[in-house]
Amino acid sequence: MLFARLLLCLSVWALCGSAKPTERKERVVREAPLSAREHDDAQSFDYDHDAFLGADEAKSFDQLTPEESKERLGKIVGKIDEDGDGFVTVEELKAWIKFAQKRWIYEDVERQWKGHDLNEDGLVSWEEYKNATYGYIL
Repeated sequence: MLFARLLLCLSVWALCGSAKPTERKERVVREAPLSAREHDDAQSFDYDHDAFLGADEAKSFDQLTPEESKERLGKIVGKIDEDGDGFVTVEELKAWIKFAQKRWIYEDVERQWKGHDLNEDGLVSWEEYKNATYGYIL
């Protein structure tokens, strides 16, 4: 009887020790960050510029004088103000930021596509993808 209990305890201990740890899955779906830059307004507004303008447009704004920057931002604000009342609401600003981010994604996809479509036929074959992605390894 004692031997059976000891054997049972050893078996349970062995099973617990050799079991794979369970992987905890994240239940909350998080949106991608608006910018890869640090969000610290005390240091700079780079994060806000990326989120508001998109990464590529923000780079072009970095090259402008303050006067040119204000002029171009004024034109953009006119596009953001969808109802034309002269004010930008939170909803209009959120819609603009989503638009800017989607535009950047689509432009990036287009750049990637061109980089993989080596024979420029509008299609990416497996061979083209493999060569563009893994060519240096092969």
